[in-house]
Amino acid sequence: MIYDLLFKASAEAMLTIAADSKHLGASSGITSVLHTWGSAMTHHPHVHMIVPGGGLSADRSKWISCRQHFFLPVRVLSRLFRRLFLQMLLAAHAAGRLRFFADHRALALEAAFSAYLEPLRKAEWVVYAKEPFGGPEAVLAYLSRYTHRVAISNHRLVEADQSGVTFKYKDYRIDGLGRYKTMTLPIHEFIRRFLMHVLPKSFHRIRHYGLFANGNRAANLARARELLHVAPPATASETVETADAGEPRAEPRPCPRCGGRMLVIEIFARGCEPKHPPQRAPPLGPSAIS
Repeated sequence: MIYDLLFKASAEAMLTIAADSKHLGASSGITSVLHTWGSAMTHHPHVHMIVPGGGLSADRSKWISCRQHFFLPVRVLSRLFRRLFLQMLLAAHAAGRLRFFADHRALALEAAFSAYLEPLRKAEWVVYAKEPFGGPEAVLAYLSRYTHRVAISNHRLVEADQSGVTFKYKDYRIDGLGRYKTMTLPIHEFIRRFLMHVLPKSFHRIRHYGLFANGNRAANLARARELLHVAPPATASETVETADAGEPRAEPRPCPRCGGRMLVIEIFARGCEPKHPPQRAPPLGPSAIS
């Protein structure tokens, strides 16, 4: 519930300020990605957004670009995001959609919940904006790194034994090389932190809003390309026809075992032997079995 409100409030704040004529005055688009962790696997829910540097005018007659090195005022975004999120949170509480357990049971009372939120109305909420990517390749590189990450990757694990798990993390309060540190947690605490970031089944951690919303995305992108004089992308059939015949064709689905890119190295008819039969894996030795 809270993650869902985080998506909705952040998207509404962004689209509202972008549409305001005092700022951009255009309908923009958003691809939002939910992250719930900090570097030490602490609970730190936040949304990353990829937003084009402009948008369509209200009558869809022109593309309005943002100013150079500036998109929208982050302070204005921060204030609106804070107000929208707290409003949505209070509405969810009033509708009985929030549940509280253990030490937080008292927050089920409306007065206690309002008092709990009161300091948040005065605190500064952080909204950060950075300049656009260097091009479509950079966008794809970003998406490939961040959209399907988990709380910790294998390369950060240093050691694991019966006493605990040691891993690398960044201390963002320190600049330079000194920010890279190691931490050792008891096994049960490491598992607890990891499981905090396992999302509910069927929860969509990547969502699209505005011009990128699923209903009208194709028409919006076609109109944006037309106004920006950008050629439409090649269709799948055109890509296959123009590909080098000597290169193996890539399958659209990843390998179910390792998740890597699958390439077609040969196609043979039923009943025929392949020219390159697969090699059998060597049998497991006693050391591997143990």
